Amino acid sequence: MVEVSHLTKIYGELRAIQDVSFTARRGEILGFLGPNGAGKTTTMRIIAGFMRASKGTVTIEGFDVFRDSYQARQRIGYLPENPPLYHDMTVSSYLIFVGRIKGGGKKEVRRAIDGVLEKCSLTDVASRLIKHLSKGYRQRLGLAQALIHNPPVVILDEPTLGLDPKQAVEIRGLIRELSRDRTVILSTHFLPEVSQLCARVVIINEGKIAVEQTLTELTRGGSLEEVFLRTIAKEPSERDSQVEE
Repeated sequence: MVEVSHLTKIYGELRAIQDVSFTARRGEILGFLGPNGAGKTTTMRIIAGFMRASKGTVTIEGFDVFRDSYQARQRIGYLPENPPLYHDMTVSSYLIFVGRIKGGGKKEVRRAIDGVLEKCSLTDVASRLIKHLSKGYRQRLGLAQALIHNPPVVILDEPTLGLDPKQAVEIRGLIRELSRDRTVILSTHFLPEVSQLCARVVIINEGKIAVEQTLTELTRGGSLEEVFLRTIAKEPSERDSQVEE
């Protein structure tokens, strides 16, 4: 479970996010949406422990991301939009490296690698250098490194970016499987993907939460695309009254 409470991040005089609060529960996929510059990536970096908040708290399975950083990070798998890959390593050696720095023993990591290679359809390229992989395979490898330590919380930023339609379908299937016993936060610009995968949706705009509802409730007023466009077009006072309702 992820609990985000009153997060604010200030850069100089710029408030990147302000008073952001929401909860992501175990066993669900939470869609985290917003236009470019809305504060999605800042929020996810704070949740994942890569960036400190100016104000507010985040707890991961009961551990505070800032006070109990090590325990919280052990419970998070994070796939950023641009996966952190070392191009001169092979797929397997990279996963061994990531598994070890995340605290796994040699035997434990070896067993974990076999599992994530299969899950992410990377077995056939395990011995290839990362720099020789296609963009789609690199994206899958980014997902594999997020899963190598079997975390209970998975944060995915554009996980199907660069994948062909068949690969995207496979990754969506994997995300559904992951959500059975994990908390999954999914950020994507591909709204049909949210409609297919997510039980609840949070929309952030101009650094503030505009909407937090179940997908069923949210789409009673039209398609997700229509609701999304209406929400981000509203004045702040209109959004505030909608949240209060």
